[in-house]
Amino acid sequence: MTFSILVKDPETGALGGAAATGSYCVGGWVLQGTLDGGMSASQGASPSTFWGEDTLKLMAGGANAQWAVDRVTNADTGRAFRQLAALDVAGNTGIYSGAQNTPAIDSKTFPNGIAAGNMLSTKGVIKKMVQGYESATGTFGERLLASLRSAEKAGSDRRGLFSAALLILHPDHAPLTLRIDYHANDPIGALAELFEKTRTGEYAQWSRQVPTQNEPERVLD
Repeated sequence: MTFSILVKDPETGALGGAAATGSYCVGGWVLQGTLDGGMSASQGASPSTFWGEDTLKLMAGGANAQWAVDRVTNADTGRAFRQLAALDVAGNTGIYSGAQNTPAIDSKTFPNGIAAGNMLSTKGVIKKMVQGYESATGTFGERLLASLRSAEKAGSDRRGLFSAALLILHPDHAPLTLRIDYHANDPIGALAELFEKTRTGEYAQWSRQVPTQNEPERVLD
């Protein structure tokens, strides 16, 4: 019911994910991440939030992404109804797609990233999602948003879209967790608008002064 992308930006070291779906609250269901573990996207006909959490714990303990995905999914008798993508801090990826998810189901790896989806209008959606990210210019967040728009234009979730989310983690910046839980017309556009608001004005100035992983005791100027 969802398409998502997980990427490590080799230029900045940031980890990022973006997702959209024809249901509600995709940010609360799908995307998870930690700076010591990586990123996960747990989705599908009957998604398990535990899958995403458990995969991050294994990767934080040193497991690579595919090993962690295999360990988590093999232990679940309901795995045929779920899909899981993972990205570890080294940029390695892992994927599992259960056969009982609603077609079309697809995934694609690329350098430092992975995209996956189910209930897609066609399998070409994921290919276009990756192309949209790799051909985009601008900031890491802008490229992730471009990938969502490319997937939408290529056919999207076959029901259309109601929610979208963006998650970016960086050791020198505050975490950015943006969610559009419901928008009847254009959740990706609403997410892009919210992203722009976080980059300007008082919010942007404040967010640059809060504690980060590399400066945990930072305070406001």
